[in-house]
Amino acid sequence: MKPSTNRMLNRIKSVYMFIKENGTVSTQEIVEEFGITPRTIQRDLNVLAYNDLVISPSRGQWTTTQKKVRMTS
Repeated sequence: MKPSTNRMLNRIKSVYMFIKENGTVSTQEIVEEFGITPRTIQRDLNVLAYNDLVISPSRGQWTTTQKKVRMTS
């Protein structure tokens, strides 16, 4: 796997864990937590939403779904 792909997957996993640990969070809170551009965070959130791991109950707010996830290192 390319280093850039591995970095992206690690970042997406970290974003998911941040949302799971904090309940409902805003896109801006995620941007501030990770120091990444809003566009990059939006792409990561789109990947998580596509895989039914997060939902946006209201515009700009994110929470995890009930889908079971097995984490690997």
